[in-house]
Amino acid sequence: MTQESGARDGAKRGGTKQVGSVAANTVASGELAMPTRTPDAVAARLEHLILDGVFRPGQLLPSERRLCERLGVSRSSLREGLRALRSKGIIVTRQGRGSVVADLVPGRDDSPLMHLLRDHPRTLYDLLEVRSLLEGESAKLAAERATPTDRVLIQRRYEAMVDYVKDVGSIEVKQLAHLDHAFHLAICQASHNPVLVHTLQTLTDLLLSSVFASVKNLYHREAPREMINRQHARIYRAIMEGKPQAAKRAALEHLAGIGHQLREIEAEDQRLERSAMRLKEWE
Repeated sequence: MTQESGARDGAKRGGTKQVGSVAANTVASGELAMPTRTPDAVAARLEHLILDGVFRPGQLLPSERRLCERLGVSRSSLREGLRALRSKGIIVTRQGRGSVVADLVPGRDDSPLMHLLRDHPRTLYDLLEVRSLLEGESAKLAAERATPTDRVLIQRRYEAMVDYVKDVGSIEVKQLAHLDHAFHLAICQASHNPVLVHTLQTLTDLLLSSVFASVKNLYHREAPREMINRQHARIYRAIMEGKPQAAKRAALEHLAGIGHQLREIEAEDQRLERSAMRLKEWE
């Protein structure tokens, strides 16, 4: 049995059926209903949902009817609450299209610093250090705080990634990078730390470039590929089993392993280049 299948079986033994039913009940129930239904309370509740990542930047909010049903408020209170969010720049309403969560960190991917970081490969190792700081703690907190619904989402992201890499010959680097990033983002969201979640979302493009580089340079090599798969399984299993320290350790080992492998490849390329240069001297 592979590490991945073992991890999935462990999760299923832990009660995947119960988790699925809880998630379904959460969606169907009035869990979002509020004890206080004033416009200010409506605005505050929506702000909490945005901070918690339930509604994300660029996401279209549900219809007024749906929001009224879920929050248990009148349409007039909802509209006043939405108006308050518009005045703060938290949502943007477009005629005939509804309200969208605003970009909470405007221009984050277009700043000169972001261009410099994206365009210079040397920053890859800096990104791996930042990922260690953020994702190590994310994994620890997710193992401590993940709800049954969070575990369902993490399981879906993990299984989508594992299923995609079964046929090594058909893997597309960009698609796998997105699946890999989605898995780590689901873990971060399960930390229930809004600042941590929004920090990672702010760095999405940079983090994706880091994941892309890892997949592109390592995944076609058997040993690094097996290492990455094994480490992902360890992270997943530790979170699903509620083991915070094991989850953090697995996340840190994962990123340290990637950094080590990339440096090895870089050193090997430099050795080959030096050898080629010496050979040319004799031609």
